[in-house]
Amino acid sequence: MVTVEKKSNNLNLKQRLAQEPIVVAPGVYDALSASLAAQAGFDTVYLSGASLAYTKLGRPDIGLMSVTEINDTLALIQERCELDIIVDCDTGFGNALNVIRSVKMLERSGANAIQLEDQTYPKRCGHLQGKSLISQGEMAGKIKAAVDARCSENTLIIGRTDAIAVDGIDIALERANAYYEAGADMVFVEGIRNSTDIDRVMSAFGKKVPIMANMVEGGDTPLQDAKRLEELGFSLVIFPGALVRAFTYMAKQFFTSLHANGSTAPFRDQMLDFRQLNEYLETDAILELGQKYER
Repeated sequence: MVTVEKKSNNLNLKQRLAQEPIVVAPGVYDALSASLAAQAGFDTVYLSGASLAYTKLGRPDIGLMSVTEINDTLALIQERCELDIIVDCDTGFGNALNVIRSVKMLERSGANAIQLEDQTYPKRCGHLQGKSLISQGEMAGKIKAAVDARCSENTLIIGRTDAIAVDGIDIALERANAYYEAGADMVFVEGIRNSTDIDRVMSAFGKKVPIMANMVEGGDTPLQDAKRLEELGFSLVIFPGALVRAFTYMAKQFFTSLHANGSTAPFRDQMLDFRQLNEYLETDAILELGQKYER
């Protein structure tokens, strides 16, 4: 089958995170969105649990997704695109034993990095209120289980803490350090509020482990561009739900126009036509490949 080729050098994700420039990973939720990201020049994407909940279920990010749904989507993206894929694994969907199963499944399906967080299950979006956390020790054990479960050390384990919103920056740093010591290849302190928080995170971890940033339009963390985040010391920035927010805005306009006009004509300059979409999907090339096997 025709795939969208990765447009980066030959370094793997682990190697690229250890050097500049910062890795920018847009959020995706299916094979089409991932292929569009690849065509635009991205070599890394973030399979967002929130975006999957928004698009598959039409529901908020409140722990309704399962590891099977995430894994199925990952496999379809990996079939379509040659990309590095960072997978949002929420809490690992249970205890350390569930984490082991989740990591093994996702690595087999092509995950290059797997993110785990320290919320109770079911979890909530990191920028929603009312979160609660498991104990630091239990989460450190889950990180250790994830590290032990992976087959390749190039499959990265990301330790995320949501403690800022619950217990403040001091506890968040303490937890992040415990996850680093348990073997996490990257730390993710969710919900950073200000430059003071950033300075403290960088002071604690900037010299010893890659650090991840999360940009959520309207969320708790002030939006910054990738270059500025690189200057601050971040190695990876994700934009997990941005595409869904853009798509939802567009789709609302589209349906409003169609309902009002009874036609897609007023929206035509903002759409691909049938031919253009099939050109992007490389329909002719796929059909031609199939013909090679006809008798």
